[in-house]
Amino acid sequence: MASPCAGGPRVPEMGRREFLRILGLGAAGLAAGCAVNPVTGESQLMLVSEDDEIRIDRANRAHQFSADYGVLQNRDLNDYVDRTGLRMASLTHRPGMPYSFRGVNAPYVNAYAFPGGSIACTRGILLELENEAELAALLGHELGHVNARHTAQQMSKSALVSAAVGGLSAVASSGDSLLGDLVSGLGGIGAGALLAKYSRDNEREADALALTYMTRAGYSPEGMKGLLDMLRKASDRKPNALELMFATHPMSDERYARVEEAVRTRYGDDLGRPLHRERYMDRTAGLRAMRGAIEAMQEGDKAMGRKAWSEADAQYRRALGIAPDDYAALVKCAECQAARKRYTEARRYAEAAQRVYPGEARAHSVSGISRLMERDWGGAYEEFSAYDERLPGNPGITFLKGLSLEGMGRRRDAAQAYYDYLQAASGGDQARYAYNRLVEWGYVRPKQ
Repeated sequence: MASPCAGGPRVPEMGRREFLRILGLGAAGLAAGCAVNPVTGESQLMLVSEDDEIRIDRANRAHQFSADYGVLQNRDLNDYVDRTGLRMASLTHRPGMPYSFRGVNAPYVNAYAFPGGSIACTRGILLELENEAELAALLGHELGHVNARHTAQQMSKSALVSAAVGGLSAVASSGDSLLGDLVSGLGGIGAGALLAKYSRDNEREADALALTYMTRAGYSPEGMKGLLDMLRKASDRKPNALELMFATHPMSDERYARVEEAVRTRYGDDLGRPLHRERYMDRTAGLRAMRGAIEAMQEGDKAMGRKAWSEADAQYRRALGIAPDDYAALVKCAECQAARKRYTEARRYAEAAQRVYPGEARAHSVSGISRLMERDWGGAYEEFSAYDERLPGNPGITFLKGLSLEGMGRRRDAAQAYYDYLQAASGGDQARYAYNRLVEWGYVRPKQ
């Protein structure tokens, strides 16, 4: 085999088949074994240790939070969500887990948990709740998933511990078409990419655990019933906003009936406990004041899904008319303009979003893609580097940095970026593009 170019990236010599085989490797070194389920006390197949759960959680949660437009900037509301969750966390079957609870800026309706105890709920669902007991039920349900180790069970069954970090979708094999498709999915980048999809049995168990945890914490079980009733009714009023919620958390009339029966019988003596409606309304007053903006974003997302760019643009602008400095609305406007190939306008919104939320990464990716489309390779590289500073570890950004460096004529640096990307990638068109570039430039020699 020929040696790599002198001074080039640290790419070992290997054939194409071997190289792509390495790309597909999942988590290695996990020893098969059994563990006692902390909820049921029964032995079960478990390839994922508690340390693994925490490690996976910490490696991935920030990427999902950023995909959901960042953690709430309203510190009072975010602290309120955290306190409500922590009030129950110490009363669960796994009180020693490093729990944390956050609100995130996404307008869609959902809540989710990572296996190590990081739990988030969106502005969309916070807006639909009526009292603190419903919030406790929502967070208690996610606590149920963590305590029953539902995500770890799924990983063990598939014998795979690899969460593909959310990134930007770039597909094609030639440079021009690769750039041409970068903005095709901007409206839904990363949303839900890291979230577990639970079975109906998982959902029933999490509902039952939520009732246990919230009543232990002093809440009325009516909060659980109210939560599920809200989700049933909201599915008729705004089905698009609940698509991810129901994809990851299956809903059914049977599930509601089961909870209603439990509330009436097993938890009947707890019905006199408080709902804390006034406290919830007070804490969420600022959020409810911008209901129109959040609902406009939901409609804009629906239009983006249909590629009805003009309609989406109008809805996002309507959201900004109500909340001019809202980070999510600004980024959504930027994404919509990029999808319409109005890249200068996209950058203007993205840069405004950066000023509103300097520590958040997503606006930098939109601005970077817009600069790529304008062949401003240096400016794109700066934006992707700024993204990396705020949120390191996204292989999709590494790939885009490679494209930028390639456009700048910095082949050696581009090759290193492509090689680094391939170490984290799991195949696909981006991986093929990066690999083919390394072959073409002489850094990898395929087998004959």
